[in-house]
Amino acid sequence: MLSIVVFLPLAVAALLLVLPRTSDTVARWAWIATSAVDLLLVVALWIGYPRAGAFGGPGYEVNVRWIPSVSSGYHIGVDGLSLPLVALTATMFLACAIYSLRQTERVRSFAALFLFLETVCLGLFVSLDLILFFVFFDLSIVGMYLVIAGWGHKDAARAALKFFLYTFVGSLALLLGFIGLYLAAEPHTFDMVLLAEQNPLAGQGAKGTLVLLALVVGLAVKTPTVPFHTWLPPAHTEAPTAGSVILAAVLLKMGTYGFVRIVLPMLPEQWNRYAPVIVVVGVVSVLYGALVALAQQNFKRMIAYTSVNHMGYVVLAVGAAGLISTSDAQAKSLAVTGAVTQMVSHGLITGALFLLAGVLYDRGGTYDLDSYGGLAARTPRFAGLAAIAAFASLGLPGFAGFIAEFQIFTGSLAGAPVATALAFLGILLTAALFLRAYQRIFLGAEGKGVGGMGDLRSSEAVSIVPLLALAVVIGLFPRFLLDVIEPAARALGLELGR
Repeated sequence: MLSIVVFLPLAVAALLLVLPRTSDTVARWAWIATSAVDLLLVVALWIGYPRAGAFGGPGYEVNVRWIPSVSSGYHIGVDGLSLPLVALTATMFLACAIYSLRQTERVRSFAALFLFLETVCLGLFVSLDLILFFVFFDLSIVGMYLVIAGWGHKDAARAALKFFLYTFVGSLALLLGFIGLYLAAEPHTFDMVLLAEQNPLAGQGAKGTLVLLALVVGLAVKTPTVPFHTWLPPAHTEAPTAGSVILAAVLLKMGTYGFVRIVLPMLPEQWNRYAPVIVVVGVVSVLYGALVALAQQNFKRMIAYTSVNHMGYVVLAVGAAGLISTSDAQAKSLAVTGAVTQMVSHGLITGALFLLAGVLYDRGGTYDLDSYGGLAARTPRFAGLAAIAAFASLGLPGFAGFIAEFQIFTGSLAGAPVATALAFLGILLTAALFLRAYQRIFLGAEGKGVGGMGDLRSSEAVSIVPLLALAVVIGLFPRFLLDVIEPAARALGLELGR
């Protein structure tokens, strides 16, 4: 069933493009129906996962020979690290499909492209072969480039080109790292499970360091961390709303997921050695992202920089896991669990924020904070959801962000107490920037751009409310998520202790 989940959107995308008489209405509803069915299938996978993964290996595993000359196979499966991101992906694509009901420009191509992207994203998170992972990784770059260039704002072509060149260079570095792992393995293989078992670069010195560098650079560009983040703000600012949502909620997670799926289990010795550098990068990303976001006058650009901040917490956690003493397995597990929970939390909350930014642009034609003011009186539903999203993003108790950041800080303190204490400042800065933005847009005197602005439409509300509701559910009742993540996080902590 896992292959059906991955390739169903691609099959429908092909049908939409092959059938020339497909109307815009059919394309819209085909996109929504396909994403809804895929989400239901993922829910079924989640319900059956405890039995599917009962023997310690990945659940719903498929392993078929693909390129035998290099020992690469169509090897897919899910575990506690990947299943939450598969669920997040299916949720976010359905939200974008519903939000895009009012899309009028080249609807059939737009729907087909997002269905293609859904397959690519799902495929990456279930991949258990490095070549298969790389194929989906590169295809995600192509798909998002087309979204930004084809449906973006006035400077979209330049932003799309910058996005493509930066992330493609990162993917080339990633490929070099994969080849290094393949050559070090005996027998040579690209299979992730076998590579994690072998730990092929243990004691390899310079060779292991070079492979680690290639992988970290490739994944850091995608995450993105400072100083590889400069492609992100223009890409977000110029992308259409649905493109920004998928870019922030799903594509950025490919980088952080790569750390926990590939780098930590396959290069534990090298990761532990250079973990202090990773921790510093994480803390710098947390503080820099928040400070630069605080200075923005463009609402969408501000949200983009908060992604650098929030992904910095993930990098801090996985770096600190490499510094924690092998005797403190609980702290390692807690740091990794927090990192994966933060990926899910950030996807839901920042996805909702970008949808709200799209509502703002749809009404006022600009993201400029100075063009608004006093919107709460005219658009109470919009203002209410924006307030919930803002408080959720700054990590208020009762939301998923609090659960994630609490685990990250608690787990990271054992290995990196000073860095973790500095990262606490990021919460204060995030609170300041969101409260400042909310006050300027929704409170005070009415701005010049608010005349005649209407409240949320049904399609907008239906796409945003479930995301924030899920953030609340995870914040109040996190066990259903943590019960899936924690066993995989404990196993990863043991691998780091080798």
